[in-house]
Amino acid sequence: MRIPAHSVCTAIRDDIVAGVYERGSRLTEELLARRYGVSRVPVREALRTLEAEGFVVTRRHAGACVAEPNEQEAADLLEMRMLLEPLGASRAAQRRTEAHLKVLRGLVRLGQERARRGNSEDLRSLGGWFHETLAQASASPALTSMLTQLRHKIAWMYAVDAPANPVESWAEHGAIVDAVARGDSERARAVTTLHTERSSAAHRLRFGTGAERVRNSQHPVNMPSLRH
Repeated sequence: MRIPAHSVCTAIRDDIVAGVYERGSRLTEELLARRYGVSRVPVREALRTLEAEGFVVTRRHAGACVAEPNEQEAADLLEMRMLLEPLGASRAAQRRTEAHLKVLRGLVRLGQERARRGNSEDLRSLGGWFHETLAQASASPALTSMLTQLRHKIAWMYAVDAPANPVESWAEHGAIVDAVARGDSERARAVTTLHTERSSAAHRLRFGTGAERVRNSQHPVNMPSLRH
């Protein structure tokens, strides 16, 4: 069975984000193919995609290597997120479906419940699902794709502290959904701007002086476990 290149791409990207491949390290097609149990063809396609996304660079005499973004490039990502997430929320207020609202409301209920219990690991996952669903509700594939790439790259470059007040943070999620449900695009944009600014303050660079590095893979390598 031929493994799709996008599945290989997801696996390599996840391992880059998790720190399995260090910044600047070489990514040879042969070793990657062996690691993920595939031929070199989907690996080659995956590396092209990851280069377009900014995770990989091609260097003369070295081939494909993990990119080495600097602090300014990392800061630019947070600034882009602060511009695009409010735009997505504004569009969602105009274009969301009842199915989107149902999922968003369910996530907010779960988030508020977990916040009261202080379960930070659940909150991290729920927050990711919330923002992914909000982006999808914008009904803009281009914007959704850009926000998805931003989330991947921010997770690669930054460690995120748990919110000082998770109950307040999830109250902000609830306010975003209320504005989206009412079709109030300006309110959705304003509340999301505030929420994004506050959450950005909790991000800490993983590289640089005294920065953290995450080296362990967070998912099995075998291909059946890959997300599609």
